[in-house]
Amino acid sequence: MIGRLRWLPPMLPALLLLGLFVAGPILWSGYISLTNAALTGAAATDPEFVGLENFRRLFTDPELWRSVWLTVVFVAGSAVFGQNLLGLGIALLTRHRNRFISGAVGTVVVSAWVLPELVAAFAVYAFLNPDGTLNALLASFGLDGQQWLFTAPMLAVILANVWRGTAFSMLVYQAALAEVPGDLTEAAQVDGAGSVRRFWHVVLPVIRRSVLTNLMLITLQTIGVFTLIYVLTAGSLDGSTRTLPLLMYEQAFELDEIGYAAASSLVLLGIGALFAVVYAATLEEK
Repeated sequence: MIGRLRWLPPMLPALLLLGLFVAGPILWSGYISLTNAALTGAAATDPEFVGLENFRRLFTDPELWRSVWLTVVFVAGSAVFGQNLLGLGIALLTRHRNRFISGAVGTVVVSAWVLPELVAAFAVYAFLNPDGTLNALLASFGLDGQQWLFTAPMLAVILANVWRGTAFSMLVYQAALAEVPGDLTEAAQVDGAGSVRRFWHVVLPVIRRSVLTNLMLITLQTIGVFTLIYVLTAGSLDGSTRTLPLLMYEQAFELDEIGYAAASSLVLLGIGALFAVVYAATLEEK
């Protein structure tokens, strides 16, 4: 028995930190979601236990399901397709280029990633607002500008998140492609396989685990994006960019319903866990 627990002492500090900073907040949110806790009033100092009332209200609220759908659209557009595919494309295009070109491209892409999220959001706002850079460029070609953050708010926040987050995927794929044996691609080329077939049948199976790992990481990161969307659109006047994090903010800090917002946070946690389980199960498949 003692021999089986030899792993416990060196792992104990990590387990304590996980319990304190991961399991602890989750359990506390679960408890708060069962109360009528609020920011002000009697419920702020002495919240009452209400059981599953917050969840009953939440799951019958059409705004929840709309926010869930918008969150899925935002994650799919800016992470699964946007950052993932663009990062892979940049990594492939710079794979066999000289050091100067690959370094210059990498610097440009990473420069957006290292910006604080608030700074990146204001940079995108300056680009897309009616008097911004995009409309100035369109005017120079004789084209009419638009109020992009009002006419296409979801597209605007998706493109903003792709611009800011693609560097992570690019770096992951550059590292993965560096591990692809050159003799495999050369043998496929000798056999007459074109570039597309070499990528699909040779390169992709080798970097498969990196693809799934990258998808899992950027998906979980994108689910919780708040600052970028809030600065650009604040959820939009019609709520067309009110993803779950913005809905939670509105419930907690505008409606003062902390318990109700905690219930929403568990829904967001459940969606993230679902994505993680799917990716992890796919990663384990041979």
